Amino acid sequence: MEKPVEGNGTVLDVRHLTKRFPVGGLFSSKKVHAVEDVSFRISRGQVVSLVGESGSGKSTTARLISRLIEPTSGEIFFKGRDVLRAEPRGASRQYRREVQMVFQDPFGSLNPVHTIGHHISRPLKIHRRAPNRRELQERVLELLNTVGLNPPEEFANKYPHQLSGGQRQRVAFARALAVDPELMLADEPVSMLDVSIRMGILNLMERLKEEHSLAYLYITHDIASARYIGDETIVMYAGHMVEGGDSEEIMHHPAHPYTKLLLSAVPNPHAGLVSRKVEDRGEVPSLIDPPPGCPFAARCPHVMDVCRQAMPEVRWVGENHWTRCYLYDGEPQQDAPAG
Repeated sequence: MEKPVEGNGTVLDVRHLTKRFPVGGLFSSKKVHAVEDVSFRISRGQVVSLVGESGSGKSTTARLISRLIEPTSGEIFFKGRDVLRAEPRGASRQYRREVQMVFQDPFGSLNPVHTIGHHISRPLKIHRRAPNRRELQERVLELLNTVGLNPPEEFANKYPHQLSGGQRQRVAFARALAVDPELMLADEPVSMLDVSIRMGILNLMERLKEEHSLAYLYITHDIASARYIGDETIVMYAGHMVEGGDSEEIMHHPAHPYTKLLLSAVPNPHAGLVSRKVEDRGEVPSLIDPPPGCPFAARCPHVMDVCRQAMPEVRWVGENHWTRCYLYDGEPQQDAPAG
């Protein structure tokens, strides 16, 4: 086992994370290969974007890290601590405080019968972040003000149905921020919002990162927003990581054919980014009985025989830029890809 990374600001270090869900009943041996051999790191104050189509394993990865579900295999180190071995029966209260998750649907994550003030005060009470009622109320108002919900006294007394989608998502960030986390898992936090207010939420995330030295795992199917907020980007397809590295490098010089396909769908007037249409064919492989080789082989316009035989190794294609593709002859990477 590799030694966990310590002393360099690394908050999260994920090693070879794998999740397979059983399907077909009690006596069936079939399993859905949802996440396969996922490895990356996130440092304090860093945003790593995890991008891919629906069903690529992004949200499952976040749920594994948050300990909402348990992995089939792999390791999760948080600030150098092996959390799966230290807490084999589920996450401790401390871990749940330090690692917070913001879900895609802001309305579904809020109880409609309780006020906004109640939603934000509850984690403060559970984790004992306010010693008395007066400080509890002050902290609730401070958090609402921090996420831009003013006047905070008015919003504290409202119910979720009285707020817009963007306002509800700001409440979700305030609730997550209440317990002073070190890592936020943002699972498509802007995908259900109007285009006109998405930028406001992304800018809020950026500001909170700077003010609180937060680390983020930002999950999205929108590669444009991944580039906007992410210091580094990881591209996933059918449960596998296929490319990763510096966000700007990946956007300007995509290596994997799947990354090029994602970028070709983004309207982009700026020269220098991939904008021409990339040929797409075939279908996403079955995750219950995945074929050998590269999972993108059935859709790739450059597919070769070797692509259908074995999954390509991770290879460097630039400074802080790697991919898993037989089109490149770079040196194989010895260690797990790191964010």
